[in-house]
This record gives sequence, structure tokens and C-alpha cells, in this order.
Amino acid sequence: MRPSSGKERNVNQPDAQRLDVAIVGAGPAALYAAAELVKLGDPPVYVNLFDRLPTLGGLVRAGVAPDHADRRLVIDTYQRQARSGGRLRFHGNVEIGRDITHAELLEHHDAVIYAVGASASQALNVPGKHLPGCHESSRFVAWYNGHPDAADLDVSFDCERAVVIGNGNVALDVARILLKSGSALASSDIAEHAREALAHSRIREVCVVGRRGPAQAAFTHPELRELGELDDVSVVVDPDDLSGARWDQGNFDATLKRATLEAYSKSGDETRARRLVLRFLQSPIEVLGRGRVEGIRLVRNQLVASEDGGLKAVASQQTEDLAAGLVVHAIGYRGKPLADLPFDDGRGIVPNRDGRVLVLDDDVMPGAYVVGWIKRGPRGVIGSNKACARQTVRALVEDAAAGRLAQPAKPASAIEALLRERQCKVVDFQGWRNIDRHERAHARDGQPRNKLVRLDDMLRVGASGP
Repeated sequence: MRPSSGKERNVNQPDAQRLDVAIVGAGPAALYAAAELVKLGDPPVYVNLFDRLPTLGGLVRAGVAPDHADRRLVIDTYQRQARSGGRLRFHGNVEIGRDITHAELLEHHDAVIYAVGASASQALNVPGKHLPGCHESSRFVAWYNGHPDAADLDVSFDCERAVVIGNGNVALDVARILLKSGSALASSDIAEHAREALAHSRIREVCVVGRRGPAQAAFTHPELRELGELDDVSVVVDPDDLSGARWDQGNFDATLKRATLEAYSKSGDETRARRLVLRFLQSPIEVLGRGRVEGIRLVRNQLVASEDGGLKAVASQQTEDLAAGLVVHAIGYRGKPLADLPFDDGRGIVPNRDGRVLVLDDDVMPGAYVVGWIKRGPRGVIGSNKACARQTVRALVEDAAAGRLAQPAKPASAIEALLRERQCKVVDFQGWRNIDRHERAHARDGQPRNKLVRLDDMLRVGASGP
């Protein structure tokens, strides 16, 4: 791809007969992109994987519900694929923009792929949103999943009703975790602090509030059906919310959701100790309380046709005040701006074409690529990253073959000396394995792992011998 000069290679200079790629992030998109790259052989591709945490997994580790531990197994598969050719090195506890810059990565690599996900929550722009007891889902989910950034989140379950704003899978995950019994969570990898807090929860009702109708809800049928499997929990749906819904008759998932919602609306089991209420066509207009959350004011919506032919929710004059001591808003995720890269604030992504980062006037930023949610927005499931990664890798390979990548000034191996010089406490793959083994070894009966939730503890365990 890069023409050889014919001169003997200097060991202090980059190897022109190989490609060196840095990947920023360690979740599914990053690992799948790495797996695609290390399979290439002409020339061979070597990957340096960076993450600001000492762990692999990204949002699979910190975002997937703890009672869905089987979905985390994809990380084991992806990392085995990525490491199978011996061309992948992991550099954990390294933050781009703090420990090393984008320009420095390009000094040592032919290209940089950003796979940092979309870890921020869409803002809830209503009065009272800053009251204690009102949490964005990204922080709340990170708290019960043991992410170090959220370990000290002040969460209280000393109330009888919680409200979850949103109609996607994350909203249903949060509601399910809030109502799941302690014995049911015992076999999950929920963080120990969250397990203890939920064991003493007084919550008896969780209301999930969606601004549009049931036919427009973003949650999937498996997530909806799982609500009915909760022990001693009645799922409540108002039949009136279903009567005027316009379902897509040709959509199999929509047909299943309709049947399940209708079954919930007819169950009417009031003997169970707790309730999960699915409310449609309502939006929050204010979080209520003096000093902390005491309730939420909701407005009733109507669906009207939009200019693009879809349906949009329009507020009526009908409002309702609902007492609640906890509010979690799960109205979507978005990416965060990255140092030295352009950012589309409206869409919450890095602007790109087929994974190539774009700057002003739609020009390509040489050597910079994106993959995963920071590329396409928070859409799709874990497996969606496969096709996404292939597209980005294909673009990178095409650019290399066409001579559009600048040869790095320094060898990729020199990045380790630079990080040591800056006294970075880098956790390599063996360090991650130490953390992984420690968490598995300290799991209680039935747990897949007992997560370390403090960065200092992760670094201590990661630095221990194999």
C-alpha cells in the first residue's frame, strides 16, 4: 500500500511494509474493527487499542443490564478474534486528550479509529431537572453497573413510586431493575453498592412514561415480554391507550408488541405486591419538589400528522401531578465532543462519510475514522457494529491503497515510551486479565463476577502478577 524506498529499514523509524492503526475505545465496535484489521495480510496491520478505563467492554460492561449477563459474552468473543493474530496491544487507563493527543497518535500510526460510543444522555429540559433524586439514565445505569465515574452517585430508594421517562429498551431495563427482587438480582453482576441499596428499597410502583403512543414505542418485544416475568409484579396498561393506536400491520415485532400490551391491559391482577405501569401519550413538563424530588407534572399529548408523513406528539391542556421520589430520564443517548475532532452537536456524532471523519466544507480529515455509535448515533444492537466496522475498515484500507495516509514520523512501538515518560499507569492486556480473573474469583454463588468499581482498586489489581 505504501511504496517501499528500497533502503534498509531503520529500527527507529516506522516500518513501511506494515500498517499501524490506533483504536480509541474498547467496546464491541472497537474490538470488531480490530478483529477486521488484524485479519489483513498485505501488508499486515497492527493495532494499538486505547481506553481511558483499565477494562475491556465499553458500554457492554457499563450499559447492558446486569441481569442480561449473557449479552456481555460478546466481549470475550470479540477480544479473542482481535487477539488471535498476535497483532493487538491494549493500553488501558490512557485518555486521549489528557495523556496523549490525536496529533501524537498520528505521529505513531498510519490512522486512528475512534470507537468511543455515545455515553451521554439526551437532556431533560424541564424545570426541576437538577433536584436530587432526578437522574439521567446514563449515570444511573452506570451506577448500578459499577462504572467508576458513577460509583458515588447519590441514589435513594426511600419512596414508594419511581418514574422512568422514556419508551426505549433502556427505560424498560431501568424499570425492571428497580422492581426486581433481591434474590433475582443475586445471580447478576450488578454492583455491590447497588445490590445493597435495592435490597432496602421501598419502591412499590414504577411508572414508565412515553410521549407518544404504544405503536411508536421504541422498546423491542423481548424487553416488553420480560416485564411480565418479574416476580410478584403486575404490569398495568390502560386499555384506552391501545384503542386508538395505529399499528404497522406488516411489522412482525409490532404485532407481537401489540398482543403483549393487550394481554397486560386485560390481566388486572391487583394481588401482587408491586406494579409496573406503562403510560403512553404523556410528557414531563416539570420535576416537582422542595430540596429533592417529590413528584412530576405530566401533560397529556395527542398524535398529529407531521410534514414528513409521520406522527408527532403535541401537548394538550390536560396535566397531572404524580407523586414520586425518584425520576430517571431515559430519552436517548448522544456522543460527546472529542479533543481535536469536529463534532455535530445537533446529532451528537462526529461527522463522517462511510467512517471517514469530515471537517468544514465536507473535506476528509486525513487519517481519522469513526465506528459505532459515535459514527452513526445510538441505533442498533451490539451486532450492528459488525457491518459498521467493516465499512470503516474498508474505507481505511482503500485510503491506504490509494496513498492517502501519511507515513507516521515515529514507530508505533515508541508510544509506550512516551506514556512511561508521562508517568501514565498503563494497564496492558495482562493487567485486564488480572482484573477479570479477580472479579470472577470474588463472585458470590451464581454471580458471573463481582465488579471492581474504584479506579484505584482496578489499577492495583491490574498491576499484580499474572
